[in-house]
Amino acid sequence: MDAALMEDIVFAAHEEIELDLLLEAVWRHYHYDFRSYSRGSLRRRMVRAQQHFGCGSLSELQHRMLRDAGAFTELMGFLTIQVSEMFRDPAYFRSLREKVIPHLRTYPSLKIWIAGCANGEEFYSLAILFREEGLEDRTIFYCTDISPAALERAQAGIYSQDHIAHFTDNHRQSGGKTSLSDYYTAAYGAAVFDKSLRRRAVFAEHNLASDEVFSEVHLVSSRNVLIYFDRDLQDRALGLFGQSLVRGGFLGLGSRETLRFSSHADGFADFDASEKIFRRNSCSLVEASHAA
Repeated sequence: MDAALMEDIVFAAHEEIELDLLLEAVWRHYHYDFRSYSRGSLRRRMVRAQQHFGCGSLSELQHRMLRDAGAFTELMGFLTIQVSEMFRDPAYFRSLREKVIPHLRTYPSLKIWIAGCANGEEFYSLAILFREEGLEDRTIFYCTDISPAALERAQAGIYSQDHIAHFTDNHRQSGGKTSLSDYYTAAYGAAVFDKSLRRRAVFAEHNLASDEVFSEVHLVSSRNVLIYFDRDLQDRALGLFGQSLVRGGFLGLGSRETLRFSSHADGFADFDASEKIFRRNSCSLVEASHAA
């Protein structure tokens, strides 16, 4: 289907009801909560899912998904977005390297949360950056995602060699101090990233729609995740990020994301506004909320 047409998909009233019931069934049967994801994005993805499964309606898709766990596993590929690249938006990583890292150096140990790590490109980018900056050995990376399949791919660290030239250029623009080729082995059309990059990483399922904070961290990098949520779920996720950050900790969002309309906005200050990097205020989020 033409991409421009996909942007204009409007469901009839009965189709909206079917979508509600499908999402409710996913939540009640498989315990994955997509009910507060951006409606427009869900419509587009469910049209693709219907085409993929050859279903004439969302009700038919729901019927199949409830009775076939394998079909649900496939459906998860449509419900979640797993498109990323290494050192995506190189200026963001350059800002981390030049502006955030000097502050992180002052801590004896570090915890980094990559929320919505997808297939792992963001994690490997940060692991390489922290290795180049000499902080890897004092850092634990928490890599979380709602999709078990995505987490498996992230742990494998295998990417098509077709993407490596672009990843390499991004790494260079981000201020990389080594060659990206130092970190992977190429064979049979794929690049396999060095398993030593994963020795300080913990991969775990985490759902921003229903799960809670699990650790205190110094940096949350969650980019191009909030754009798929509705306003209430964005607010919930930002609250989780704020609660997880140490005072003075950093939050990195995607280029089209912001926390300025969130109820948690007063708990953060702009650190590098152009790269959507924020810093948690020294006061608690509760104090900031009362002050507002």
